[in-house]
Amino acid sequence: MDMDSAELLVRARQAAGLSQAALAAVAGTSRPTLSAYEHGRKSPTLTTAARIVGEAGFELALSPKPEFVEVGVDRGRPIVVPTELPRLDLTSAVATVNLPLHLSWSGPRRTFDLSDRRQRARVYEIVLREGGPVDVRTYIDGALLVDLWDDLVLPAAVRAAWQPVVQRRPTPTAA
Repeated sequence: MDMDSAELLVRARQAAGLSQAALAAVAGTSRPTLSAYEHGRKSPTLTTAARIVGEAGFELALSPKPEFVEVGVDRGRPIVVPTELPRLDLTSAVATVNLPLHLSWSGPRRTFDLSDRRQRARVYEIVLREGGPVDVRTYIDGALLVDLWDDLVLPAAVRAAWQPVVQRRPTPTAA
């Protein structure tokens, strides 16, 4: 998931349930400075961002950014597969999602609870068949995909295209 430092700081603070004043106090900075970082008016150094994120209870981590390659065609549509399986943060991996119309266009149901294995399997089937790189990065967690792989109902061409990357181990840390 692409994210700038401002969004990263806001997400860490909100996930920790802290106000700007509370996070600034424990991180050793002022509330106006933290506000400037969160609104993109100032850019923190990597050390400063790590300290602030750390005080919110998180850590900065380096994780592979999957590149996507076209490996086949199904029903006239290109099949695009990542070079590495993406990882989602836990909140996103088990969230309730409302799929956009370009993914869930053929049925009345568009909202799915990813914490429910059957609903997650349905979303993964839809995204692998209909989605592109942004959809894969948004809805697919590599470790959960590996767990579901044998149970997914996919067109043969889609399964064959994804099989090599699914058989490799996903990256061990979530982004």
